[in-house]
Amino acid sequence: MKRRTDNFNKFTDRKKGGAIREEFRREKRIARKEREEAINARRTPGKENVTRPGTEMPLNKFIAHAGICSRRDAAELVRQGKVTLNGNPVLEPGTKVFSHDVIRLNGKQLAIAQKLVYILLNKPKDYITTTEDPRGRKTVLDLIRNATDQRVYPVGRLDRNTSGLLLFTNDGELAQKLAHPKHEVKKIYHVQLDKPLSKNDFDRIRAGIELEDGQAQVDDLGFPEPKDKTQVGLEIHSGRNRIVRRIFEQLGYDVKNLDRVMYAGLTKKNVPRGKFRILTEKEIRILKWLNSSTAK
Repeated sequence: MKRRTDNFNKFTDRKKGGAIREEFRREKRIARKEREEAINARRTPGKENVTRPGTEMPLNKFIAHAGICSRRDAAELVRQGKVTLNGNPVLEPGTKVFSHDVIRLNGKQLAIAQKLVYILLNKPKDYITTTEDPRGRKTVLDLIRNATDQRVYPVGRLDRNTSGLLLFTNDGELAQKLAHPKHEVKKIYHVQLDKPLSKNDFDRIRAGIELEDGQAQVDDLGFPEPKDKTQVGLEIHSGRNRIVRRIFEQLGYDVKNLDRVMYAGLTKKNVPRGKFRILTEKEIRILKWLNSSTAK
Protein backbone atom coordinates (compact mmCIF):
# COMPACT_ATOMS: atom_id res chain seq x y z
CA MET A 1 0.00 0.00 0.00
CA LYS A 2 1.36 3.39 -0.96
CA ARG A 3 1.92 5.75 1.93
CA ARG A 4 1.11 9.43 1.77
CA THR A 5 4.69 10.34 2.53
CA ASP A 6 5.86 8.44 -0.57
CA ASN A 7 4.64 11.41 -2.58
CA PHE A 8 7.35 13.54 -1.02
CA ASN A 9 9.83 11.86 -3.36
CA LYS A 10 8.48 14.13 -6.09
CA PHE A 11 8.72 17.12 -3.79
CA THR A 12 12.31 16.46 -2.72
CA ASP A 13 13.67 15.28 -6.06
CA ARG A 14 12.76 18.29 -8.18
CA LYS A 15 16.10 20.01 -7.67
CA LYS A 16 18.40 17.01 -7.94
CA GLY A 17 18.43 16.04 -11.59
CA GLY A 18 21.23 18.16 -13.04
CA ALA A 19 23.43 17.91 -9.96
CA ILE A 20 23.82 14.12 -9.76
CA ARG A 21 27.05 13.87 -11.80
CA GLU A 22 28.58 16.80 -9.98
CA GLU A 23 27.71 15.17 -6.64
CA PHE A 24 29.55 11.99 -7.67
CA ARG A 25 32.59 14.03 -8.66
CA ARG A 26 32.54 15.87 -5.35
CA GLU A 27 32.30 12.64 -3.41
CA LYS A 28 35.29 11.21 -5.26
CA ARG A 29 37.34 14.32 -4.48
CA ILE A 30 36.33 14.18 -0.83
CA ALA A 31 37.13 10.47 -0.55
CA ARG A 32 40.55 11.01 -2.18
CA LYS A 33 41.34 13.87 0.19
CA GLU A 34 40.26 11.83 3.22
CA ARG A 35 42.49 8.93 2.17
CA GLU A 36 45.48 11.23 1.82
CA GLU A 37 44.83 12.82 5.21
CA ALA A 38 44.40 9.41 6.81
CA ILE A 39 47.73 8.22 5.42
CA ASN A 40 49.56 11.39 6.47
CA ALA A 41 48.13 11.42 9.98
CA ARG A 42 48.34 7.61 10.43
CA ARG A 43 44.87 7.64 11.96
CA THR A 44 43.05 4.61 13.27
CA PRO A 45 39.85 3.71 11.33
CA GLY A 46 36.76 4.87 13.22
CA LYS A 47 38.77 7.45 15.20
CA GLU A 48 39.22 10.14 12.56
CA ASN A 49 38.50 13.08 14.84
CA VAL A 50 39.88 11.74 18.11
CA THR A 51 42.08 14.36 19.75
CA ARG A 52 45.67 13.28 20.27
CA PRO A 53 47.25 13.59 23.75
CA GLY A 54 48.72 17.05 24.32
CA THR A 55 46.52 18.76 21.72
CA GLU A 56 45.35 22.19 22.85
CA MET A 57 41.74 23.22 22.33
CA PRO A 58 39.05 25.52 23.78
CA LEU A 59 37.20 24.19 26.81
CA ASN A 60 33.79 24.21 25.10
CA LYS A 61 35.24 22.19 22.20
CA PHE A 62 36.60 19.61 24.66
CA ILE A 63 33.15 19.24 26.24
CA ALA A 64 31.57 18.81 22.81
CA HIS A 65 34.12 16.17 21.84
CA ALA A 66 33.30 14.36 25.07
CA GLY A 67 29.85 13.78 23.59
CA ILE A 68 27.92 15.99 26.03
CA CYS A 69 26.38 18.61 23.75
CA SER A 70 27.18 21.03 20.94
CA ARG A 71 29.95 23.61 21.37
CA ARG A 72 27.39 26.40 21.71
CA ASP A 73 25.55 24.57 24.51
CA ALA A 74 28.87 23.65 26.12
CA ALA A 75 29.83 27.34 26.25
CA GLU A 76 26.62 28.05 28.15
CA LEU A 77 27.35 25.26 30.66
CA VAL A 78 30.76 26.83 31.32
CA ARG A 79 29.27 30.30 31.82
CA GLN A 80 26.79 28.83 34.31
CA GLY A 81 29.70 27.67 36.48
CA LYS A 82 29.01 23.96 36.05
CA VAL A 83 32.53 23.11 34.82
CA THR A 84 35.83 22.80 36.69
CA LEU A 85 39.34 22.56 35.25
CA ASN A 86 41.85 20.63 37.37
CA GLY A 87 39.66 21.28 40.43
CA ASN A 88 39.19 25.00 39.81
CA PRO A 89 35.99 26.69 38.60
CA VAL A 90 36.21 28.23 35.14
CA LEU A 91 33.72 30.58 33.47
CA GLU A 92 35.38 31.30 30.12
CA PRO A 93 34.39 28.81 27.35
CA GLY A 94 37.48 29.66 25.30
CA THR A 95 39.92 28.66 28.05
CA LYS A 96 42.66 26.52 26.49
CA VAL A 97 42.84 22.97 27.81
CA PHE A 98 44.71 19.76 27.00
CA SER A 99 43.34 16.24 26.69
CA HIS A 100 45.24 15.23 29.85
CA ASP A 101 43.57 17.96 31.97
CA VAL A 102 40.93 16.88 34.50
CA ILE A 103 37.68 18.48 33.42
CA ARG A 104 34.45 17.87 35.32
CA LEU A 105 30.85 18.78 34.57
CA ASN A 106 28.64 18.85 37.66
CA GLY A 107 31.32 16.82 39.41
CA LYS A 108 31.55 14.12 36.73
CA GLN A 109 34.87 13.78 34.91
CA LEU A 110 34.75 14.08 31.13
CA ALA A 111 36.86 12.32 28.52
CA ILE A 112 37.21 12.74 24.78
CA ALA A 113 34.93 10.35 22.87
CA GLN A 114 36.98 7.53 21.38
CA LYS A 115 34.43 6.58 18.73
CA LEU A 116 32.27 8.95 16.73
CA VAL A 117 28.66 7.82 16.32
CA TYR A 118 25.92 9.09 14.00
CA ILE A 119 22.34 7.85 14.50
CA LEU A 120 19.20 8.77 12.56
CA LEU A 121 15.88 8.38 14.41
CA ASN A 122 12.34 8.58 13.04
CA LYS A 123 10.78 10.19 16.11
CA PRO A 124 7.15 9.44 17.01
CA LYS A 125 4.89 11.86 18.86
CA ASP A 126 4.85 12.17 22.67
CA TYR A 127 8.64 11.98 23.07
CA ILE A 128 10.51 15.09 24.15
CA THR A 129 13.86 16.07 22.66
CA THR A 130 16.06 16.18 25.73
CA THR A 131 18.66 13.94 27.35
CA GLU A 132 16.70 13.69 30.61
CA ASP A 133 13.42 14.94 32.05
CA PRO A 134 12.87 15.59 35.78
CA ARG A 135 9.13 15.05 35.25
CA GLY A 136 9.71 11.49 34.07
CA ARG A 137 8.29 11.96 30.56
CA LYS A 138 9.48 9.81 27.66
CA THR A 139 12.58 11.20 25.94
CA VAL A 140 14.09 10.49 22.53
CA LEU A 141 17.06 8.81 24.23
CA ASP A 142 14.70 6.07 25.38
CA LEU A 143 14.30 5.11 21.70
CA ILE A 144 18.03 4.78 20.92
CA ARG A 145 19.23 3.39 24.25
CA ASN A 146 20.47 0.17 22.63
CA ALA A 147 22.07 1.86 19.63
CA THR A 148 25.51 2.59 21.12
CA ASP A 149 27.54 2.54 24.33
CA GLN A 150 28.78 6.06 23.55
CA ARG A 151 27.06 9.12 25.00
CA VAL A 152 25.26 10.92 22.18
CA TYR A 153 22.90 13.88 22.07
CA PRO A 154 20.30 15.19 19.59
CA VAL A 155 21.23 17.80 16.99
CA GLY A 156 18.49 20.43 17.13
CA ARG A 157 15.02 19.76 18.47
CA LEU A 158 11.57 18.52 17.54
CA ASP A 159 8.75 19.49 19.87
CA ARG A 160 6.73 16.82 21.65
CA ASN A 161 3.91 16.76 19.08
CA THR A 162 6.18 16.79 16.02
CA SER A 163 7.38 13.54 14.48
CA GLY A 164 10.11 12.79 11.96
CA LEU A 165 13.84 12.79 11.49
CA LEU A 166 16.21 13.57 14.36
CA LEU A 167 19.98 13.14 14.24
CA PHE A 168 22.11 12.05 17.22
CA THR A 169 25.89 12.20 17.48
CA ASN A 170 28.85 12.71 19.79
CA ASP A 171 30.68 14.63 17.04
CA GLY A 172 30.55 18.10 18.59
CA GLU A 173 32.10 19.83 15.60
CA LEU A 174 29.55 18.45 13.14
CA ALA A 175 26.67 19.14 15.55
CA GLN A 176 27.82 22.75 15.87
CA LYS A 177 27.86 23.20 12.10
CA LEU A 178 24.47 21.58 11.57
CA ALA A 179 22.86 23.69 14.28
CA HIS A 180 24.38 27.03 13.27
CA PRO A 181 22.05 29.26 11.20
CA LYS A 182 24.79 30.39 8.79
CA HIS A 183 25.02 26.88 7.30
CA GLU A 184 21.34 26.99 6.29
CA VAL A 185 20.71 23.27 6.67
CA LYS A 186 17.59 22.31 4.71
CA LYS A 187 14.59 20.59 6.29
CA ILE A 188 11.38 19.43 4.63
CA TYR A 189 8.16 19.06 6.60
CA HIS A 190 4.86 17.36 5.83
CA VAL A 191 2.15 19.58 7.31
CA GLN A 192 -1.46 18.47 7.77
CA LEU A 193 -3.85 21.38 8.28
CA ASP A 194 -7.39 21.54 9.64
CA LYS A 195 -8.61 23.14 6.37
CA PRO A 196 -7.34 23.60 2.79
CA LEU A 197 -4.57 26.15 2.28
CA SER A 198 -5.95 28.97 0.16
CA LYS A 199 -4.07 30.36 -2.83
CA ASN A 200 -3.84 33.75 -1.15
CA ASP A 201 -2.24 32.27 1.99
CA PHE A 202 0.00 30.07 -0.18
CA ASP A 203 1.34 33.19 -1.87
CA ARG A 204 1.72 35.00 1.45
CA ILE A 205 3.84 32.19 2.87
CA ARG A 206 6.01 32.15 -0.26
CA ALA A 207 6.54 35.90 0.09
CA GLY A 208 7.44 35.64 3.79
CA ILE A 209 5.33 35.82 6.94
CA GLU A 210 6.05 38.39 9.64
CA LEU A 211 6.11 36.75 13.10
CA GLU A 212 6.71 38.23 16.54
CA ASP A 213 10.44 37.42 16.31
CA GLY A 214 10.93 38.56 12.70
CA GLN A 215 10.10 37.45 9.20
CA ALA A 216 9.82 33.72 8.45
CA GLN A 217 11.05 32.91 4.96
CA VAL A 218 10.47 29.48 3.41
CA ASP A 219 12.61 28.02 0.64
CA ASP A 220 9.85 26.10 -1.13
CA LEU A 221 6.20 25.21 -0.74
CA GLY A 222 4.02 22.66 -2.51
CA PHE A 223 1.21 20.10 -2.38
CA PRO A 224 2.29 16.41 -2.29
CA GLU A 225 -1.33 15.52 -3.15
CA PRO A 226 -2.51 18.11 -5.72
CA LYS A 227 -6.17 17.41 -4.95
CA ASP A 228 -5.74 17.68 -1.17
CA LYS A 229 -4.84 21.23 -0.15
CA THR A 230 -4.79 20.30 3.55
CA GLN A 231 -1.54 18.39 2.94
CA VAL A 232 1.41 20.76 2.47
CA GLY A 233 5.09 20.19 1.86
CA LEU A 234 7.35 22.96 3.17
CA GLU A 235 11.11 23.36 2.81
CA ILE A 236 12.86 25.69 5.23
CA HIS A 237 16.32 26.19 6.68
CA SER A 238 15.42 28.28 9.73
CA GLY A 239 15.84 26.54 13.08
CA ARG A 240 13.75 28.99 15.10
CA ASN A 241 11.49 27.52 17.76
CA ARG A 242 8.19 26.07 16.40
CA ILE A 243 8.72 28.06 13.21
CA VAL A 244 6.56 25.87 10.93
CA ARG A 245 3.62 25.72 13.31
CA ARG A 246 3.77 29.47 13.92
CA ILE A 247 3.71 30.26 10.20
CA PHE A 248 0.36 28.52 9.72
CA GLU A 249 -1.08 29.61 13.06
CA GLN A 250 -0.36 33.22 12.09
CA LEU A 251 -2.74 32.74 9.14
CA GLY A 252 -5.47 31.07 11.19
CA TYR A 253 -4.73 27.40 10.48
CA ASP A 254 -4.51 24.61 13.06
CA VAL A 255 -1.63 22.19 12.41
CA LYS A 256 -3.06 18.71 13.00
CA ASN A 257 0.13 16.82 12.25
CA LEU A 258 3.71 17.90 11.59
CA ASP A 259 6.34 15.47 10.33
CA ARG A 260 9.95 16.20 9.32
CA VAL A 261 10.54 14.02 6.26
CA MET A 262 14.01 15.29 5.32
CA TYR A 263 16.93 16.71 7.29
CA ALA A 264 20.21 17.82 5.70
CA GLY A 265 19.65 15.46 2.76
CA LEU A 266 18.73 12.48 4.97
CA THR A 267 15.30 10.90 4.45
CA LYS A 268 13.07 8.42 6.29
CA LYS A 269 13.73 5.62 3.81
CA ASN A 270 14.27 2.35 5.71
CA VAL A 271 13.61 4.06 9.06
CA PRO A 272 10.09 3.16 10.34
CA ARG A 273 8.44 5.35 12.96
CA GLY A 274 10.08 4.87 16.35
CA LYS A 275 13.11 3.11 14.84
CA PHE A 276 16.66 4.25 14.11
CA ARG A 277 19.66 3.36 11.98
CA ILE A 278 23.38 4.18 11.93
CA LEU A 279 24.52 6.51 9.16
CA THR A 280 26.77 5.11 6.47
CA GLU A 281 30.28 6.44 5.84
CA LYS A 282 29.05 7.98 2.59
CA GLU A 283 26.23 9.83 4.39
CA ILE A 284 28.66 11.14 7.01
CA ARG A 285 31.01 12.43 4.29
CA ILE A 286 28.13 14.17 2.53
CA LEU A 287 26.95 15.76 5.79
CA LYS A 288 30.41 17.16 6.49
CA TRP A 289 30.80 18.40 2.91
CA LEU A 290 27.31 19.89 2.99
CA ASN A 291 28.20 22.05 5.95
CA SER A 292 31.49 23.28 4.51
CA SER A 293 29.95 23.98 1.12
CA THR A 294 26.95 25.86 2.48
CA ALA A 295 29.11 27.96 4.77
CA LYS A 296 31.20 29.09 1.82
